[in-house]
Amino acid sequence: MSNRIRLGMVGGGNDAFIGAVHRIAARLDDRYELVAGALSSTPEKSRASGEALGLPRIYDDFKQMAIREARRKDGIEAVAIVTPNHMHFAAAREFLKRDIHVICDKPLTSTMADARKMVKAVESSSALFVLTHNYTGYPMVRHAREMVAKGDIGKIRVVQVEYPQDWLTVEQDFKQANWRTDPARSGAGGSTGDIGTHAHNLARFITGLEVESLAADLDAFVPGRQVDDNGHVMLRFHGGAKGMLWCSQVAPGNENALRIRVYGETGGLEWAQEDPNGLWHTPFGEPKRLITRNGAGAGDAAARVSRVPPGHPEGYLEGFANIYSEAAEAIVAHRDGAKPHGDVTYPTITDGWRGMQFIDACVRSSARNAAWVTLGD
Repeated sequence: MSNRIRLGMVGGGNDAFIGAVHRIAARLDDRYELVAGALSSTPEKSRASGEALGLPRIYDDFKQMAIREARRKDGIEAVAIVTPNHMHFAAAREFLKRDIHVICDKPLTSTMADARKMVKAVESSSALFVLTHNYTGYPMVRHAREMVAKGDIGKIRVVQVEYPQDWLTVEQDFKQANWRTDPARSGAGGSTGDIGTHAHNLARFITGLEVESLAADLDAFVPGRQVDDNGHVMLRFHGGAKGMLWCSQVAPGNENALRIRVYGETGGLEWAQEDPNGLWHTPFGEPKRLITRNGAGAGDAAARVSRVPPGHPEGYLEGFANIYSEAAEAIVAHRDGAKPHGDVTYPTITDGWRGMQFIDACVRSSARNAAWVTLGD
């Protein structure tokens, strides 16, 4: 345990799905030890959840936790923040100002105002900030990025990315649905903030391109819903590439169908999250070829985040774990006053800010009848 990173958690109590995912991800490569938590919105729930997990130290709230942990010689080195969006900034601020590393669920915050404050808080702290856009941890996503960077498909012309789900096709009444469709807790973007940001981030990560402007047509198809549950977005990237992004939580027959297609001057790439261990590469004028995780043709970027031989599937939990393990490399280097190896890759505050700009631009554009707007206006 002495070499493991001492980890705390804010949110993620007994009835929270994503908290368990983060705990599994943190433990998969044995780089962390969860030792403290403020796991729920009430002291009673927090204590019950902490006791169920066998945590050594359980706190009533995140501010109490940050203060007390910072005073301990064996206090936490990092904290995972897995609350609803509107609590991200308030919690992260308390730990950042005490130079405790923050691993935060996406999107960055629920409002642009809090996002700007978060950027300043990170800039003012010596601590690292990691955003868990977990799909960037998938091996074949890393390989696609490597291929684009090497010029294997030439200059990018077209990017098509989509993330349809169906779980909000009708009105739902349980914790996850309630806070994700409440603008006071989720933010102004519904499907755009929840899964559209994943699609936007994936496009940025693989291509290395930034969205310059967009035109968004957002809808709340379920009667009475206060945030969008479907979005069609046209994209213009810096450098001239064009794209389309579709996010929907009212598309029956779709579970977590994140998919991206990237087309360049000399070829194309295609990857699907529900079949994550393969990447299709089509050089222009040649047959499609399938590159598999740890198989023939897979490169170093994929290999360094793969755990098992080819043919054994890796996916959601392993992708999450890769983000945690990359963060661990950075945290250990930070202990020694050094920088991590150049291959270490994880989403940062910049990725969080870009995601917030995307949500904001979508909402502004849709309010103007899908007018073109520039990100960051």
